[in-house]
Amino acid sequence: MRAGPGRSFPALWEYRRQDLPVKVVQTYQDWRKVDDPDGASGWLQAHLLSPVRTAIVRGGEPRELHQTPDADAPVNWRVEAGVVGRISQCNVGWCRFDVHGRNGYIQIIELWGVE
Repeated sequence: MRAGPGRSFPALWEYRRQDLPVKVVQTYQDWRKVDDPDGASGWLQAHLLSPVRTAIVRGGEPRELHQTPDADAPVNWRVEAGVVGRISQCNVGWCRFDVHGRNGYIQIIELWGVE
């Protein structure tokens, strides 16, 4: 992550965590200004961003992954805060959340990276 949209700007961060979600907040040519889950903001080259949608679990307590997008549905798994997973099928306040093949539905309000 750089301080501005170009290689001449100083580097602020080097990300090493695979699938870490970021929010694109601005574009400039082949650069994207992003916010990360910890509140850092800066510029990344667009080719460094993956088209795979990911999110990170918020909060301090484990969250439940349900079989269907319903709070009364059986629970498949529980995930800790800070866990990163791939998201799909977001609809009506829920997303399908997959963590290395273990998946289920989680409420959007329990995730960072999904609005």
